[in-house]
Amino acid sequence: MAVDYDNENIFARILRNEIPCSKIYEDEHALAFEDINPQAPIHVLVIPKGPNVSMDDFCENASDEEIAGFLRAAGKCAQLLDLAAPGYRIVTNIGRDGMQEVPHLHLHIFGGKKLGRMLRADG
Repeated sequence: MAVDYDNENIFARILRNEIPCSKIYEDEHALAFEDINPQAPIHVLVIPKGPNVSMDDFCENASDEEIAGFLRAAGKCAQLLDLAAPGYRIVTNIGRDGMQEVPHLHLHIFGGKKLGRMLRADG
């Protein structure tokens, strides 16, 4: 994905504490917070702290420690939110066709109810 990172995107501004968030978890590699437009009873966003637009960008440019820390943060959030036993979904939207709205890599963690199919059977 050949997209330049926009330092003024909303997640970059949240990381700089210019915009508040309802923090769930934070460490040196990632920040997790509640989505302001939840699509499930539990809807949390997990973002890496580096300036990465997509998963391919992240895997190409982040250190092994940053990649592991980001994925561990997602797992830690699932535990903190008591989602491990009932189950949850992690989704990452990348690029135009993936319907990515913010040009900063992020994971959506959905839970708190039975989520249904990922995609329509005809889609």
